Amino acid sequence: MIGVVATLKVQEAKAAEFEAIFTDLAQKVRANEPGNLMYQLTKSRTEPGVYKVLELYKDQDALSAHGQTDYFKAAGAKMGPCMAGRPEIEYLDAVG
Repeated sequence: MIGVVATLKVQEAKAAEFEAIFTDLAQKVRANEPGNLMYQLTKSRTEPGVYKVLELYKDQDALSAHGQTDYFKAAGAKMGPCMAGRPEIEYLDAVG
């Protein structure tokens, strides 16, 4: 399994718009990607405007397929104006 933690910094005034776009994306990921085991948006309790996406994929093929979907690309374009900086992406390998 492959884990991904994406840290996203969002403009505070655009938080509701960002959350709506992401919620729609997450529904599409869960409905259409059997290799995705988890796709959850979380919000920092201590840093305003900081969100982390917790993702878990069955394998590299599932992760690669996720990034190539039309709905992922479309959501990225919609989220762009909401962002307050570049995303930070960390890839993790499952243990055990």
